[in-house]
Amino acid sequence: MASTLLSIQVIPKTPNGENSYPYVDRAIEVIQQSGLKYQVNALDTTMEGELEELLEVVRKMHEVLVEAGSPSIISQVKIAHSPDGFSMDTLTEKYR
Repeated sequence: MASTLLSIQVIPKTPNGENSYPYVDRAIEVIQQSGLKYQVNALDTTMEGELEELLEVVRKMHEVLVEAGSPSIISQVKIAHSPDGFSMDTLTEKYR
């Protein structure tokens, strides 16, 4: 079981004030390519893994957004960590 859950919402500034959804899609692609378990929600995406690998994904997300032309990015991140392990399924199973 993974030790950490990380939820992230990226808010990229766009070069000409255009819609940010294509930029957010690029950030989600980074998560999809990571091989980590994840769940896209309406306002954020939650990933499950080890803290170091999750933070590396966040770094790559920012890198991709800058490469796509975003002049700045704000990310809101929530981290839940337990040496005994955490999983999205365990925390949400009673609601599903």
